[in-house]
Amino acid sequence: MINVGILGAGGIAALSHLPEIAAVEGMRVTHVCGRRERRLRLLCERFDVPRFSTSWGDLLDDDELDAVIVALPHPLHAEAGVAVLERGLHLFMQKPLCTTIDEANRLVVESEARPGQIVYCRPSFDAAVYEMRRQLAAGAIGKVSGALARHSHGGPEIYYAEVADAFNEPRVENDLWFYDADTAGGGALIDMGVYSIANLVALLGKADYVTARMTTVAKPTALEDTATLILEFANGALATAETGWCDPARSSFLRVHGTAGKLVLRGDAIDYIRPSSYEREWAAPLLDEIRPAPTVNQHEEWLHCIRRGAQPEISNIWTARHISEIMLAAIQSNDACARAAIHSAPRTN
Repeated sequence: MINVGILGAGGIAALSHLPEIAAVEGMRVTHVCGRRERRLRLLCERFDVPRFSTSWGDLLDDDELDAVIVALPHPLHAEAGVAVLERGLHLFMQKPLCTTIDEANRLVVESEARPGQIVYCRPSFDAAVYEMRRQLAAGAIGKVSGALARHSHGGPEIYYAEVADAFNEPRVENDLWFYDADTAGGGALIDMGVYSIANLVALLGKADYVTARMTTVAKPTALEDTATLILEFANGALATAETGWCDPARSSFLRVHGTAGKLVLRGDAIDYIRPSSYEREWAAPLLDEIRPAPTVNQHEEWLHCIRRGAQPEISNIWTARHISEIMLAAIQSNDACARAAIHSAPRTN
């Protein structure tokens, strides 16, 4: 049995980590840590967690723990992640990995010094993305030429309404740390754009350059609430990543185009579309549906990696650093109105 502690007793712990781990055989949460004792007691009662604390030190000194999930606000990720690794524990990092490239590099160094400690980094990837990777590797759509990914929603206030309801708390408006430009560490790009960028990196590999434009359309913040990135990949493909907090109808899509066809993610299925003719522009295309196996719970994937002693295939520290650098370079690109280079590389096992 793997005993897990959670640093952070907010919405992501209540709505994602705790209920998902409850469904994983061989893993249990034995300690949660946060600032609000009422929330901690509620989570312990709801999910049968035996211990809580309001101090990082108390959790990290818990000798019964094997692993820790960092589910804190973005600017605290790196400090907490390093502390977990230094205690000799397996680590699960909530997205984004961190908010500076120096922090990302420090986390990579600390992880590489401890190869026996498994570091799982969000975003996780569903079965459809893994299947699309297999199709691309097999040459199903020829040479990849382009891709488009988007992930967006209506903003942090919608998420926090759900969080407040989960904790039976009154809803708070206009007091969200996400909107504080001095402390949030970034806007919609690092909060939601991380998903679209991660999917593109999972499918296309290393990005060499990014050109980005960001704006604030409607939210009460000096941070961006809308962003579009053009990515130039080492394999020659171009891709667009879109995100935003001004899309209450929600958008999440992914498609990849190549010289012999395209793959379009549609819910849990993939549309595999190929030309029926290379000489007739309006000839109806050939369409097949690919249905991958059900998605593995992200915590179950982490557990499998711990048991095998192997770092995650895609959701690993090196890929997370690459995704972080893309986002940071995008901010530089927007500020300078210029293309920005990306120097790190993802790693897949």
